[in-house]
Amino acid sequence: MAITVSLVALFGLVLFFLLRSKTLGFGSAFIAIMFGFFLASTGASGPINQLTHAVLDAVRNL
Repeated sequence: MAITVSLVALFGLVLFFLLRSKTLGFGSAFIAIMFGFFLASTGASGPINQLTHAVLDAVRNL
Protein backbone atom coordinates (compact mmCIF):
# COMPACT_ATOMS: atom_id res chain seq x y z
CA MET A 1 0.00 0.00 0.00
CA ALA A 2 2.79 2.44 0.83
CA ILE A 3 4.47 1.80 -2.51
CA THR A 4 1.20 2.38 -4.37
CA VAL A 5 0.58 5.69 -2.60
CA SER A 6 4.10 6.90 -3.33
CA LEU A 7 3.76 5.93 -6.99
CA VAL A 8 0.46 7.79 -7.17
CA ALA A 9 2.16 10.87 -5.72
CA LEU A 10 5.11 10.55 -8.10
CA PHE A 11 2.99 10.06 -11.24
CA GLY A 12 0.59 12.81 -10.13
CA LEU A 13 3.45 15.27 -9.63
CA VAL A 14 5.03 14.44 -12.99
CA LEU A 15 1.64 14.68 -14.72
CA PHE A 16 1.00 18.05 -13.07
CA PHE A 17 4.26 19.48 -14.39
CA LEU A 18 3.75 17.98 -17.86
CA LEU A 19 0.30 19.51 -18.13
CA ARG A 20 1.50 22.82 -16.72
CA SER A 21 4.32 23.04 -19.27
CA LYS A 22 1.88 21.94 -22.02
CA THR A 23 4.19 19.10 -23.00
CA LEU A 24 1.76 16.59 -24.41
CA GLY A 25 2.74 13.45 -26.25
CA PHE A 26 3.12 9.71 -25.83
CA GLY A 27 5.11 10.14 -22.61
CA SER A 28 2.38 12.28 -21.06
CA ALA A 29 -0.26 9.77 -22.07
CA PHE A 30 1.75 6.97 -20.44
CA ILE A 31 2.16 9.00 -17.23
CA ALA A 32 -1.60 9.76 -17.18
CA ILE A 33 -2.48 6.09 -17.66
CA MET A 34 -0.07 4.95 -14.94
CA PHE A 35 -1.40 7.64 -12.58
CA GLY A 36 -4.95 6.42 -13.11
CA PHE A 37 -3.94 2.79 -12.76
CA PHE A 38 -2.18 3.29 -9.44
CA LEU A 39 -4.85 5.70 -8.17
CA ALA A 40 -7.50 3.05 -8.78
CA SER A 41 -5.66 0.61 -6.53
CA THR A 42 -5.54 2.97 -3.53
CA GLY A 43 -8.20 3.71 -0.96
CA ALA A 44 -9.14 6.84 -2.90
CA SER A 45 -10.96 4.85 -5.57
CA GLY A 46 -14.13 4.43 -3.50
CA PRO A 47 -14.68 8.13 -2.74
CA ILE A 48 -13.76 9.07 -6.33
CA ASN A 49 -16.39 6.67 -7.67
CA GLN A 50 -18.99 7.99 -5.22
CA LEU A 51 -18.19 11.58 -6.17
CA THR A 52 -18.47 10.77 -9.87
CA HIS A 53 -21.86 9.11 -9.38
CA ALA A 54 -23.10 12.04 -7.27
CA VAL A 55 -22.05 14.58 -9.92
CA LEU A 56 -23.63 12.57 -12.71
CA ASP A 57 -26.87 12.23 -10.74
CA ALA A 58 -26.88 15.99 -10.07
CA VAL A 59 -26.32 16.80 -13.74
CA ARG A 60 -29.04 14.36 -14.78
CA ASN A 61 -31.52 16.02 -12.40
CA LEU A 62 -30.94 19.53 -13.77
